[in-house]
Amino acid sequence: MKAIRLHEFGPPEVMKLEDVHDPRPGPGQVVVRVHAAGVNPVETYIRAGTYALKPPLPYTPGGDAAGTVAAVGEHVTRFKTGDRVYTAGTVSGAYAQLALCSAEQVYPLPENVSFAQGAGLHNPYATAYRALFLCARAHAGQTVLVHGASGSVGLATVQFASAAGLSVLGTGGTEAGRQLVREQGAAHVLDHKSPDYFEQLMRLTANRGVDLVIEMLANVNLGRDLAVLGQGGCIVIVGSRGEVQINPRLLMRAQGSILGMTGGTPEQYAQAHAAIGAGIRTGTLRPVVGSELPLAEAARAHHEIIDGPAHGKIVLVP
Repeated sequence: MKAIRLHEFGPPEVMKLEDVHDPRPGPGQVVVRVHAAGVNPVETYIRAGTYALKPPLPYTPGGDAAGTVAAVGEHVTRFKTGDRVYTAGTVSGAYAQLALCSAEQVYPLPENVSFAQGAGLHNPYATAYRALFLCARAHAGQTVLVHGASGSVGLATVQFASAAGLSVLGTGGTEAGRQLVREQGAAHVLDHKSPDYFEQLMRLTANRGVDLVIEMLANVNLGRDLAVLGQGGCIVIVGSRGEVQINPRLLMRAQGSILGMTGGTPEQYAQAHAAIGAGIRTGTLRPVVGSELPLAEAARAHHEIIDGPAHGKIVLVP
């Protein structure tokens, strides 16, 4: 089969398309024939060698994929050959024609969800669910700022929050991105390139501020988030690409909290995927695919997810 392989950490161009042996399932394992693989920012950090945890070289990136079951190992009863599925992690890597997974990493993919959409389920939607409901304890009636709402995690957060009865304020850097956020249920969408968008936000909340902030780029925005945090409010940091200086007095004024999140527990992921499954079956969750690229263009996908405007999910098609 064809797969992206890395023999060293470095820029996107270290990713090469190679021929490798087809994976074979062991007991409790499933081989998925990949129709689409999701690209996530964390994979760019791992590839660059800057992430805290580094896989042994060589390796194939990616954990999010959707496709059909190609083979099952002993003791696997939940799936059979030909089933439509999506993955929540893999054993062998998702940037490939075939991906080896443990059976616990595989979930059914309903017919109303395309393979490209399915490749955008695990990382974006599990992250959004955990940030909103497990970290921030969000509930109906609250106001949430989704800072950087036009990317895949941002859009998932907007959909989850609006479906749960929160009032959503989103931000985006392009008009196309902002329109996309509106279409997913945000009550108001602001241009985060505008110098006065925080003043606009305060006017929209009658100067009360927001109850929650889901922050995708803390090194740029965290200091300003504190200025619009309402009393008892909470900021959840989902992403950051560097250091930031803040004024603790703003956090004291709000009597608020800042929470950081990274990988979750199996119990947390079980909750998240139960909610994801319900949402995609009923149509309240609708993964947005921004672009589909051939597997051979994995390097381009990594450049785009970091440097390009965020308009939904980038997926690779083997």
